[in-house]
Amino acid sequence: MLGALTRWLFKIWGWRVVGPVPTVPKAIWVVAPHSTNWDFPIGLGIRPTIHIWIQFLAKSTLFTWYAGWLFRLLGGIPVYRDKSRNLVDAQAEVFNQSERLHICIAPEGTRSNVSKLKTGFYYIALKANVPLILVGFDWPRKLVILSEPLYVTGNYERDMLPFYQFFSQVQGVKKDWLKNWEKTGVIE
Repeated sequence: MLGALTRWLFKIWGWRVVGPVPTVPKAIWVVAPHSTNWDFPIGLGIRPTIHIWIQFLAKSTLFTWYAGWLFRLLGGIPVYRDKSRNLVDAQAEVFNQSERLHICIAPEGTRSNVSKLKTGFYYIALKANVPLILVGFDWPRKLVILSEPLYVTGNYERDMLPFYQFFSQVQGVKKDWLKNWEKTGVIE
C-alpha cells in the first residue's frame, strides 16, 4: 500500500524516471545532488516505479525513539558518525552475505554545499564487487536520471571520471565538488 501511495505521489508531482533500470541483483545507488528534504519522498517514489526495493543509509540521529521505527520500515539503515566503526567493511560484508541487496547512499553526506565527496560508497562497491548506479535528481525537469551499472576497479580517478561526467549533466543545484571538477578537471 505504501508503495502504491509513493508511486502515485511521484506521478502526481510530475516526476519521471529516465535511463536504464538495472537488472543486477546487488548495487549501490549513488544519489546527488542531495539538496533538500524533498529528496526523500522522491526517492521513495522511485522504488515502486522501477520495482526494486532499495534501502538507504541515513544518519543515526534520524532513528530516534519516536521515528526510528518508521525509517527502518521504509528501509533505512542508521549510520553512526560519532563512533569509530568501519562502515565500509561492515556494508561490504552485508553485500557479500546477501543474494539480493540494493542500498542508496548520498555521497555528499549532507544537504549543505560540500567541496569534497565522502568516498565510502566507492570503497564498499570495490570491496563487495557490486556496481554503482548513479541517480541524478534533476529538479528543473522533474527527472530522476539513472545510469548504467558502473563497476569500479580500484583506480579511483579513472573510475570516478564517468561519475563526474554523469552528474555534470544533471540540471539544478551544483555543489562545489562538481563545480570544482567542471573548472579544473581534477577529481578529488
